[in-house]
Amino acid sequence: MFVDRAEITIRSGKGGNGAVTFRREPYVPEGGPDGGDGGDGGDIVIVADRNLSTLMDFKYKKKYQAENGQDGMRRKCYGKRGEDLIIKVPVGTMVIDKESGLLMKDLVEDGASVIAAKGGKGGKGNVHFKNSVRQAPNFAEAGGTGKERTVILELKLIADVGLLGFPNVGKSTLLSVCTSAKPKIGSYHFTTIDPNLGVVDMYDRTFVMADIAGIIEGAHMGLGLGLRFLKHIERTKVLIHVVDVSGSEGRDPIDDFNKINEELKKFDPALLDKPQIVAANKIDIAADRETVDHFVEYIKGLGLPVFEISAATGKGIRELLNEVLYKLDTYVAPPQAPLEMFDFEGDEMDDDFRAIQGYYDEEEGVYVLTGKQLKKIFDSTNFNDMGSMRYLYKYVEKNGGIKQLVKLGLKEGDTVRIEDYEFEYIED
Repeated sequence: MFVDRAEITIRSGKGGNGAVTFRREPYVPEGGPDGGDGGDGGDIVIVADRNLSTLMDFKYKKKYQAENGQDGMRRKCYGKRGEDLIIKVPVGTMVIDKESGLLMKDLVEDGASVIAAKGGKGGKGNVHFKNSVRQAPNFAEAGGTGKERTVILELKLIADVGLLGFPNVGKSTLLSVCTSAKPKIGSYHFTTIDPNLGVVDMYDRTFVMADIAGIIEGAHMGLGLGLRFLKHIERTKVLIHVVDVSGSEGRDPIDDFNKINEELKKFDPALLDKPQIVAANKIDIAADRETVDHFVEYIKGLGLPVFEISAATGKGIRELLNEVLYKLDTYVAPPQAPLEMFDFEGDEMDDDFRAIQGYYDEEEGVYVLTGKQLKKIFDSTNFNDMGSMRYLYKYVEKNGGIKQLVKLGLKEGDTVRIEDYEFEYIED
């Protein structure tokens, strides 16, 4: 089963907590702090693997969690770092952050990778909080929380040549005679409902050809196989437009040709800028030579190369592939406008990380302080230790938390809440 789009939730590992321990050795009275740091949490890493061809696995498993870091230990021993979680996807997969809609990375090469969620930093042990005044700190830093986000995985096939055309015009047969691929072939519409890839080998050269599922009028709006077809030709360099000129389907080949190109234009006008070669197929069973000649002249009038072929008998295939090789050799990638990419640096270096926000909760009649770094220090606080409580208060005061609340009307005796802890404000 070919699946080319999936949505998953990922969460990196939490950092281990720093340890609160003290030296306990014979003949060493009042040993100082020796708590080690916690290990960092594991990252979520998405890697392109050429051995995969579908995102089917992600239809069944939606949530992925990396390993947490180990807590610090006594004697300044560091906790073990959490194992990274490696998620393998097919080459050509785009990793998109769902919340922002921005591209995190386009994994177009085998082995290409992206750290989609970085693990939390390990907390510092109490040995780091010793100073001339605080000789025996009875607290340590909590580990950083892991990052959780929803990402969209979208696969776009990577092929040099894409086969265009209405259903049942002979694209799958053409792929099978040009390559070693064995697509399902039948005499009914939409025999091909999944893309097929094959490698063409000629003159000691190879290139990848893709038979994409058939297109119908209105595909740019999602009709038929719609967008599932159209998006897979965006990466191709050359297009072979296969047209049935035999009249076996009762359609006009010129009309078919124009309708397909109109769908390309409506989906993405840039697709019409790709080199396009027209293959007038089923020439061996064409009942009306005049119709074939009229079609060939019409295509030549547009300045496009056209070849009369029969995928079933092999007629004209060599000449067609020679033209494909020439187009690939002379292909020049068009300039592309720069994409707005996901800001990894901003994601990790949050400007608001140390900021404290204060507000008055009218419903409960308390003043509230919030902040990312504040929460981390709060989680690290030992409320049975005055030194730890003082460390928390000094952080709040130094970063303007008390001043904010005073401006909002805070007075002595009022209640201040941080997370789920409430205390009475007393002026110095």
